[in-house]
Amino acid sequence: METLIACAALLLFGYGLVSARLDRTPITAAMIFVAVGLILGPVGFDLFVVEMNSEVVKFIATITLMLILFTDASLIDLKRLRQEYWIPLRLLAIGLPLTMALGYFIAVAFFPGVSLWMLAAMAFILSPTDAALGQAVVTSDQVPVKVRDSIGIESGLNDGIALPAIMACMAALTAQAGTTMDLGYWLTFGAKQIAFGPVVGAAVGWGGGVLIDHAVKRDWMEPVFQRLASIALAIVSYALAEQLGGNGFIAAFFGGLLLGTRTPIVRERLQEFGEAEGQQLCLLVFFIFGMVLVPAVREYWDWTILCYALLSLTVIRMLPVALSLVGGQLGGVTVGFIAWFGPRGIASILYLLIFVSEVGAKGHERLLSVIVLTVLLSVFIHGLSAVPLSKRYGGYCKRA
Repeated sequence: METLIACAALLLFGYGLVSARLDRTPITAAMIFVAVGLILGPVGFDLFVVEMNSEVVKFIATITLMLILFTDASLIDLKRLRQEYWIPLRLLAIGLPLTMALGYFIAVAFFPGVSLWMLAAMAFILSPTDAALGQAVVTSDQVPVKVRDSIGIESGLNDGIALPAIMACMAALTAQAGTTMDLGYWLTFGAKQIAFGPVVGAAVGWGGGVLIDHAVKRDWMEPVFQRLASIALAIVSYALAEQLGGNGFIAAFFGGLLLGTRTPIVRERLQEFGEAEGQQLCLLVFFIFGMVLVPAVREYWDWTILCYALLSLTVIRMLPVALSLVGGQLGGVTVGFIAWFGPRGIASILYLLIFVSEVGAKGHERLLSVIVLTVLLSVFIHGLSAVPLSKRYGGYCKRA
């Protein structure tokens, strides 16, 4: 394990040395870390062996998603959001359910004879998006702010909204297997997840930010601890919400969204540290993904699975988004841009790990391999297209 950690650290250091040059190319950090993971794992030189259901892997993915959601939300301007809220609202209230439904019905057609609950679980796990894979989009000055914010907010909230449905499928599958999980509990579970998460996160983020401002004004708090507060507030939001039955990821997002500090330099320090740590953990997850998850399921890939994975990244995502934005007067190019940038990443990986931990992989390997292949394709397809399409779309917006 020490050698594996050393390799990951060396890769992070090496990438950092050339990161500024690579930022000007279509090659993303996620692509490199996945590729190196593939080379070092069983697909390549087989230097390291890590189990797919490892609690360490699940823990790292959880911390990563939590911190990314908190930090990304803290970058959103709430005043501006009030003026453009309708785009993310439609994406979440209409686009997400349609994506889940379309993914399910296409899965039924592609995989006959498979448990309908398993097909639903697969489709639902693939429904959340990950803005981190299209970082060039959400940070590009060439992309209009309302589009960037909409993609970021959708990515921040859709994973938490999808979780109750994923848990319902898991409950049904374990009930079919004769285990003790009660199929009827999920309605209450879902209501608590959606209700308690935002309340807890908002309270922690606002209250924590206010306390930080008071401490800084009285010269009680060193800058280093101002930076560390970002990860502390993200973890507290997540943990407290989970203890109360709410969704920890939604809580982390709302904690960052309603962060109570009003001191610009303090907010900048919080965000800088959160972005740095989130990026580091995110790349570690993709490194493990290439080393562990891809080798575990690659033997199950075939043309049917490839076709579904490609549909998941195109039709299953883009058609619902287009329908959800009908009548919004955004224009076809803008709708297409938003629809295309729905990459699958950390959230899908995390929910896959939760599924394996709670239900198990035995008997479900083929459909789990669909999730892994979809994420793998998304890393490269969305990564390669983020920079050039952002530039082209930015140029279109200037001319329009």
